[in-house]
Amino acid sequence: MNEELLAFIKPFMRHDNDNWSPEVQIALLTFEVTQLQEHLGNHPKDVDAKRSLLKKVARRRKFLKYLKTNALERYNLVSKKLKLKV
Repeated sequence: MNEELLAFIKPFMRHDNDNWSPEVQIALLTFEVTQLQEHLGNHPKDVDAKRSLLKKVARRRKFLKYLKTNALERYNLVSKKLKLKV
């Protein structure tokens, strides 16, 4: 992982080797979504990047739905830290 990405997801990790918890996955997808949004700002006709962005947003939405159903407290914490519109 690059340093910028690791610094972004570090606050969401439960322990040092945590890569698969829903909170980390949501943070990772949010990081990738912001990167793709910046790319699409510079390259608006890049259809593949737009499709990839939509897939990542849908996947993040599924993780958020899972977290909301199973752990509402963690869901609120993640959405507040990432400043997501929920």
